[in-house]
Amino acid sequence: MSDPKTPQRDAYVLILEAIDTGIYRPGDRLVESELADRFGVSRTPIREALQRLETQSLLSRDGRSLIVASLDHNQLAELYVVRGELEGLAARLAARHATPEEVRVLRDMLEADQALIGDPKALSRANRRFHKQIHLASHNRFLVQQLDLVHRSMALLATTSLAAAGRSEGTLEEHAAIVRAIEAGDGDAADLALRDHISNAFITRLRLDAAKVQAAP
Repeated sequence: MSDPKTPQRDAYVLILEAIDTGIYRPGDRLVESELADRFGVSRTPIREALQRLETQSLLSRDGRSLIVASLDHNQLAELYVVRGELEGLAARLAARHATPEEVRVLRDMLEADQALIGDPKALSRANRRFHKQIHLASHNRFLVQQLDLVHRSMALLATTSLAAAGRSEGTLEEHAAIVRAIEAGDGDAADLALRDHISNAFITRLRLDAAKVQAAP
């Protein structure tokens, strides 16, 4: 017997991925009928998925319509504070619990990602994969769940900070420092390296946002 909840989960994942990949961007209106046609899913699971996304603050109300939410300056700052704390903890725990195989996977990612310099979108996807691997290497399911929620909210950022000049190279250097600390079993260094990495990403994003404001007519 099939799981009756499978269509609902599929609709949720499909819409979330569409937001994450930029098919739907902050401010875009989501219409049940259009989503159902796009994804080949009936309107009932689409409606339930939209309600779930609204509960998670990934969608907001604009009159009677649901739109992809956007983050103001304060919300962005709050998100990065939480992300830095949780990611730092994940790196600290990974330094304690990561298996040699998990460290090898991280090192392989570092090597493969060098080929993505100059392709911000591809490097952004690789960056998410790298961070997810650290989350899993923490071997703490509750922390992984919380970080999943944080990274869903990161999908509300319309652009990647990796598009900034020099940020791709800096990101990979920071990733390498994180992996070295994890491999050495140095929880303090891993925590600090990850926090610094998040802080640098936040600084870059603030600079990008400031440049947009300055360029606006």
